[in-house]
Order: sequence, then structure tokens, then C-alpha cells
Amino acid sequence: MRSIVRLYCLLLAFLAAVPFVVRAEDGSQLWLRFSKQGKPTGTVRIAGGESTDATLMLAKQELQLYWKGMDVILKLDHRRKELKDGYQIRQHGNQVHVVAGRSVGLLYAAYHLLRLQETEGQIPNMGFTEIPSYDIRILNHWDNLDGTIERGYAGHSRWKWEELPNKLSSRYEQYGRANASVGINATVLNNVNASPELLKTDYLLKVKALADVFRKYGIKVYLSINFSAPKNLGGVSSSDPLNQDVQQWWKSKAKEIYGLIPDFGGFLVKANSEGQPGPQDYGRTHADGANMLADALSPYGGTVFWRAFVYHPTKDDRAKQAYQEFVPLDGQFRENVILQVKNGPIDFQPREPFNPLLGAMPNTAKMLEFQLTQEYLGFSNHLVYLAPLFKEVLDSETYANGNGETVAKLTGSRRHPGRKTAIAAVANIGEDTNWTGHHFAQANWYAFGRLAWKSTLSSAQIADEWIRMTFTGAQAFVEPVKKMMLESREAAVDYMMPLGLHHLFAFDHHYGPEPWGDIPGGRPDWMPWYYHHADSLGLGFDRTVNGSNAVAQYHPPLDKIYGTLSTCPENLLLWFHHVPWTYRMNNGRTLWDELCFRYDHGVQKVREFQRVWDRMDSCMDQSRFSEIQAKLKIQARDAIWWRDACVQYFQLFSRQPIPYELERPIYELEDLKKIKLPMGHHN
Repeated sequence: MRSIVRLYCLLLAFLAAVPFVVRAEDGSQLWLRFSKQGKPTGTVRIAGGESTDATLMLAKQELQLYWKGMDVILKLDHRRKELKDGYQIRQHGNQVHVVAGRSVGLLYAAYHLLRLQETEGQIPNMGFTEIPSYDIRILNHWDNLDGTIERGYAGHSRWKWEELPNKLSSRYEQYGRANASVGINATVLNNVNASPELLKTDYLLKVKALADVFRKYGIKVYLSINFSAPKNLGGVSSSDPLNQDVQQWWKSKAKEIYGLIPDFGGFLVKANSEGQPGPQDYGRTHADGANMLADALSPYGGTVFWRAFVYHPTKDDRAKQAYQEFVPLDGQFRENVILQVKNGPIDFQPREPFNPLLGAMPNTAKMLEFQLTQEYLGFSNHLVYLAPLFKEVLDSETYANGNGETVAKLTGSRRHPGRKTAIAAVANIGEDTNWTGHHFAQANWYAFGRLAWKSTLSSAQIADEWIRMTFTGAQAFVEPVKKMMLESREAAVDYMMPLGLHHLFAFDHHYGPEPWGDIPGGRPDWMPWYYHHADSLGLGFDRTVNGSNAVAQYHPPLDKIYGTLSTCPENLLLWFHHVPWTYRMNNGRTLWDELCFRYDHGVQKVREFQRVWDRMDSCMDQSRFSEIQAKLKIQARDAIWWRDACVQYFQLFSRQPIPYELERPIYELEDLKKIKLPMGHHN
């Protein structure tokens, strides 16, 4: 089989490259590898004549450079408000007519046409309308002013604050173009653990320089703010949101920002979480803090994204805290406040149930927050395609108003036509040449943009698009690589934390396994034992009515489904239940045997990924092939590390043998316990 694939790929490479050889690629072009070869067969023109609109002209330019199909007519019709950022594409004879209500809609339409050309060839009889699922589709950068990135695994920040505003890197334009090509229309430039310094005038001038670059790509700039900025920067005695001097300081700061950046998007706020300052420092509520900022931004149309990621050292279940803290505030937030809610109730784990806040608070605007940077999924060393995780959450049935109320519907624009809707993801972008550290991590950036635009797309369709645009359309490459991508997230869950296990990572760096982890005097909810509760009887966190009763935060019948051992989905079993080692799973295995099989299955899957990839050496450039091959070797070693550490540790409690048909552990548990990695570990 390998010889057939190799021969097919060599033939395709020869036909595509004659009289040239396959050129080396570094991944810097992402999925935008449009070819200028061949003369366009049609023309591109703007209905009504040329325009001074930079975004409209950019749409025309992209098509003039790369479109090889029939004539295209771009028409901007401001009356078509129902299209929002979207567009209508119709074919009439030998012409393609594109209509949008906003100029950015024509830019998105241009990229849609080019995507069709790259993935399917020219499509006859085109006729469709696209309206985005969310109004604001935003990347959250956790970049710091010193150039570091919290939980970033692709090098230092792309924002060169020391060079701005006078020197503008060409990569800023490339960043804008990449985001526009998948419909991302907003960016938060800095870490949610924000420095107040960014609100100083000299830094705002730097922010303005970036906003000026991104504007023609339809991207608005937002900033994470430090809630104590009035006290730290403005000389105000406190940062109490009900203090008139504090309110005036924020109003003055908003006026200054919008004077520099008229289309500034607004603020992202992490408050009273993990030591960050907030309104609770003054006995006020999250609503008090958010509304004070919202009032300052309201005259300019700005939005406050207020993060709901909060937890404190209490005796109650950490998974319940955000719900407990925010649900009593339902209906108290201003219209231009959106609660930004992580996809799960803990913290971006390889698998979590959807956050119950997403099905609660019917009188409050809420938005999803995903994580593209793989903080808990092997950093930029592991190939983990995240679209299946995104879809799992978006398609989750909340039962908030009966059947059919998925997370996507509850948070999307069609459910809230008169209100701004949003969706966010923590960016995985750094200054590495290939942008994301791992070539396949680009697919997660791409997938988020596509799902933020159209939440009904499938993981398989998005993977298919990305592979064809990023590598090649050869079926001998596309199909096996797509299968590998679609299986990769489940494989990672299996070799890390199967069956609903969570937070078994080493303290601080979150890279390797440390289910035995304990720090004397440390907070219990930072320790792995807090989550797995392994003992001689069984394994898992009891969140049923007999335990923490976290199941009560879900609407019926989910509370009963999750809270009953026999009906709980097995992939969340240990999230909601402390399960006996001898409990019989659906396939007849005991919990202990199934746990061992899942861990080993994850290892075997990654080895299979290696075999698949090794067959692709002739389908692509050698540079990217070798770099990905090297990453897969690291992932395979890490998967064994995870399996051997977790299985042998839990065996201390189960006191049962590893099933004899499975591979024996390669490493000794005591040796694995000695592994210590620095915070900056990336490899």
C-alpha cells in the first residue's frame, strides 16, 4: 500500500512542479497558498465604479490576483442590513454577482470564492447566502508587554511594542489577512492578566498603529484591562466601581481611546480571579464592575467582555463556583456587557462537560471561550485537531427551554437578533515562522474561524478544506491525513485523561502527568488528587446528589442523566462519579481494565499517526514533512509517559493487574516521579 501511495504522490508532485522541483515551504503562508500561475479568465469589477473604501478595494485585489474563474461583480448595498457581515453570491450566465451590506462582507466573499477554487475547483451554478453565526468573532491574545506569552508555545509575541508605533512589521498585514480569510473580525491584543501600563497614552498610540493596519481587514482591536488601573495609573484613591472619581477616570480614558481609535471594540476583563483585582475588593458585584465600564464605553458603541472564570479556595466543588457566583446576577448587566464563559466548568481540560452557565442566565448575554493554545494538550508538540472539541460543546443539548437548545443556538445571533453576540478563542499564535509552533496547530486557528462564522460546519469538512489549502488536494494525502486529524483529539484524551478524568497535570507547567502531585500547604483545588479521588474503592469525582451535587446546575433531564451511573456518558463517567474499580462498563470490562485499555489505545493511535505520516514523504515539501515527523516522535514518547505514569499510579489503589494482552509499562513509576520540567518547557 505504501508503495502505491508513494508512486501516486510522486506523480502528482512531478505533474504539479514541471519544470520545477517541489519547493521547500516553511508554513508562513498558512492556508493562503493561492497560486498566481495562469492568467485569469475573467475580470473583477465594482458595481457603480471604483471606490475609495480600502476593504472593498482589498476584496477586488485578492480576486484580481488569484481568481481564475468567470467575471465577478462586487456590489455594496447598504440596504442589505440583514446580511450583517455576510454576503450573497449568485451566478448569472458567465458572471458571478456578489452583494454585501458592508464592505467587509465583500472581502469575506472574495475569500469564500478563493476557498472554493482551491478546494473544489470552480463551482458551476453558484448560488448561496452566508450570514455569520456570531457577530463578534474574536481572538484573545495572552501576550505580555515584555514579549512573552502566557501559555504560548510558538515563540514570543508578534506585537513588537518597543518598535511601535514607528515601525510596522509586514507580519501585521499577514495576520490581518489570515484572520479575514476565515471571518475573524476582532482581536484582544494583551493578556487577561493585564498590565495597567497598556492604558498609558504612549502605549495607546502603539495600539492605534495596529488598529490602523487591521482596519481594512475588518478587524477591531480590544484591550484586556486591569481593574485597578484608576488607582495604579490615575492617582485615584481606589478603584471602587461606585466611586464617582473612578467612574470619571474610566470615562475620560474611554474618550481618549476613541479619540485615537474611533472603531475601538472595547474591554476584556478578568476580575477577582487568580489574584486579579476586581469589584469584589470593594464589596461590589461583578455586575457593578462590568456596568461601570459598560457605561464608559456605551457612548461609542463599545462592548465589555467580562470573564466568568472565577474560583476561590472554598470547601465546595470548584466546578460549581462560576455558576454560584454569576447566576444570582442574571438580568443585572448592561446591554453592552457579554459574559465570557469557558467551554467547560474547570479550565480547558481535554474533555469537560459544557459549562452549565451556558444553559443558565436567560436574561444575560453570554459567549463561549475556547482555547487554541494547547495549554493542557501537549503544547505545540502534540497534533491535536480541536474542531471535534469545539463541535462537542457547540452541539451540546442544554435543555434550557426544552429540546433543541444547543449551546450554539443559545449563544448565536439567530437566537438573539437584536443583541450583539460573540465567541472567543485564546490564540495559539507567536512569532515562529509557521505562526503556531506545530504546522497542524494552524488547523485549530482555521477551525475556530470557520466555526465562529458558521457553527453548523462539520469537523470533517473543515479539516478537508484546511488540508487541501495548506498541503495538497491529492486524495492519497487528504483522506488518511484527515482521518488522523479527526481521531487526534480522542487519542489525546485516551493517553492523558480518559473516561472523564481531569486535571492530572504537573503543577504549574501543565505539560506532563503528575496524578500523585501534592504541594504542602497548597490549595486543594490546584492538586490532582482533588479531582481524581483515587482510593481502594474506586476513582473519580462524585458530583451527584450524594456528592457535590454539581449535576443540579444542569437542566432536567441532564441532571439525572449525568447524575445516574448507568446513564452517564462513559466519556464523562469519572467527571461525575466515584466509580468502583470493579464496575462493569458497557463493553463488559471492569472500570480498571477499561482505564488500562483506553490509556494503551491512545499510545497505539499516536504510533498509527506516525505510520500514516511516514507514508506522506513524497506528497509534500521535505521541510514541513520532517518538522511534523519530529513532532510526532515527541508526541509518541509523551503518550507513553502519560500512560505509564497514570496506569501505574492508579494501580497502587486498584491493586489489580494490567490486562495481559496490553503492552507492559516501559518506565518505572518511581523514575517518572523524578521528572521535573521548568515552566518554560516547550519540547
